[in-house]
Amino acid sequence: MQIIIHELRELVQNYSQKINAIPDHDFFAKPNPLKWSKIEVLGHLIDSGQNNLRRFICAQHEPTPPWIVYNQDFWVAANNYRNAKKEDIIQLWALVNDRICEVLTTMAQGDYHKECNTGIETPQFHSLEWLAQDYVKHLKHHLNQILPGSFNIVYP
Repeated sequence: MQIIIHELRELVQNYSQKINAIPDHDFFAKPNPLKWSKIEVLGHLIDSGQNNLRRFICAQHEPTPPWIVYNQDFWVAANNYRNAKKEDIIQLWALVNDRICEVLTTMAQGDYHKECNTGIETPQFHSLEWLAQDYVKHLKHHLNQILPGSFNIVYP
């Protein structure tokens, strides 16, 4: 878990600055009406972070694996990231990930195996350790959409 935490901290530190350097016209432009703009992709990463933060916390203490899912398109639209301030969204993304790192840091090693149900229509159980690893892969996948060629990763 320590490797995951270290990698996540470095990603946020390095990419906050790189994302901030993207010109506004590129950051807010939609590639087509059905695709997210770069700010909406970053907003999706905030939503993903918030849902995973909840998973990391709830699964540690609930007697049965919590069922925590979200509809990503609804969340992005409901948060209206398209009309948000760039600096606010970058800062919120960094802060959510800082919280995730703190929760993972204080998590007892014996809790790494505890599970959370992430299935939308049918149950899909994953350990907290698996979710943390997947979260970083997911983050890199979407950072590639914001800053193409940043990572050599195929997800999923």
